Amino acid sequence: MTQINLIDVTLRDGHQSLWSTRMTNAMIAPWLSSLDQVGFHTIDIVGGAVFDVCVRYLHENPWQRMRTITGKLQHTPCNVWIRGQSLFTFELFPDDVVEATVRQIAACGVRHLTTYDALNDVRNVEVSVRAALSAGLGVTGALVYTCSPVHTDEYYRERAKELVALKVDRICIKDPSGLLTPDRIKTLAPVVMEVAADVPVELHSHCLSGLAPQVYSDALDCGIQYFHTAVPPLSDGASLPDANHVVREARARGGTVSVNDGKLNEMADYFTWVALAEDKPRGMPVEYDPSIYKHQIPGGMISNLKSQLQMAKLEDRLCDVLDEVGRVREDLGYPIMVSPFAQFLVTQATLNVIQGERYRTIPDEIRKYALGYYGRPAAAMSPEFVERATGGAAPVTARAADFLAPGIPRLHRDRGPFRDDDHRLLAAYYSDALIDELFAAENRRTNKLRFTTTPLLEMLDYVTRNKDIRSARIKIRDFELMVS
Repeated sequence: MTQINLIDVTLRDGHQSLWSTRMTNAMIAPWLSSLDQVGFHTIDIVGGAVFDVCVRYLHENPWQRMRTITGKLQHTPCNVWIRGQSLFTFELFPDDVVEATVRQIAACGVRHLTTYDALNDVRNVEVSVRAALSAGLGVTGALVYTCSPVHTDEYYRERAKELVALKVDRICIKDPSGLLTPDRIKTLAPVVMEVAADVPVELHSHCLSGLAPQVYSDALDCGIQYFHTAVPPLSDGASLPDANHVVREARARGGTVSVNDGKLNEMADYFTWVALAEDKPRGMPVEYDPSIYKHQIPGGMISNLKSQLQMAKLEDRLCDVLDEVGRVREDLGYPIMVSPFAQFLVTQATLNVIQGERYRTIPDEIRKYALGYYGRPAAAMSPEFVERATGGAAPVTARAADFLAPGIPRLHRDRGPFRDDDHRLLAAYYSDALIDELFAAENRRTNKLRFTTTPLLEMLDYVTRNKDIRSARIKIRDFELMVS
């Protein structure tokens, strides 16, 4: 029978999609002793948004989060995502910073790395793949999926060939906006799998259009064996399909899924309790929404755009901005609506609409994109846009990081000394002010730390007996003082 493998995204993309990436260590810690028993093939724990929010808003050291989780999991490997040469942020980093980051990820006990480039320019993942293989990590190279006249099955065939040439261990079809349809997966999956040959293929698709569960079912029929899923209440909606859906569908087809059903349901029960305790939303299946295929903006970004237009008393221009996003995307050669380009394009479209003149103002990031400093676009850009954005300057054709001087020597010269490797690499990505705030919060928590444990069942029983969500909130925040 075919073995079907689940890659859990609850601790990463689940709360990134539904809880604005606000899952704290205190919310994660009580379940860690049981997480290893569920039977996931791999567990995603940190990616760009999680790392960034840990530093900027939660004031929790993301490197310590990696060590805490991997230290509890004796059997299930953990996976970390990076944005190729951009790592955890929107900035491009020199090769030596990328290499040092990958080594640090491995030193934190992580056993697998997934790397991708937002333009599918494979040159921007070469260094991270080599560094990961050198550090003994398994490596997945992700192909970012989108719809456009140029993102054909043949396009993805060529990109998959480039990843295979880098000797990645797995290839992931990453669909961040939930654009895959049942018809498209039936043509795309065989093409990628043919090129991949003995390299396993993963599928990662969000539920924004409402089609991802059916896409996963059809992908099972195509022979894909690795699926990214989450558990309720952090599945569905803007997140990924419910793990239980894939388990049912795989077994109905005679496949084997080595998960403990009881533990899987306990995990869902636990995070449902966290959602109630912390007043967090729960993901629900969504109806098919064809409008997403026009603008392709991820759901969380649309919510932010609505809020920003409302604050500017321009909420009546939302439809105009969404329409303009599609036109800007065509002008720019169909960049994929994933970070950072989703943010760049929405900003440009908003400026075009508000100012009443297209490209009257062009942000520096868009100018850099037009000049080739982020990598190769999938298609030619419109001549009118290029003229305005570049002023006639010739675009560059070299790899993005070739223009960047080594970063580690400059770090030590300008920002050192550092207390440890955590500090040194945080300084590569963030200002001293942000790092000082992070470490100050870390010290405050350490000073109050009580090295005791509260069994998960005791916590759940406490809430059940008291029937008081307010008490539950107190209880989980109290737990934050009990974990390192």
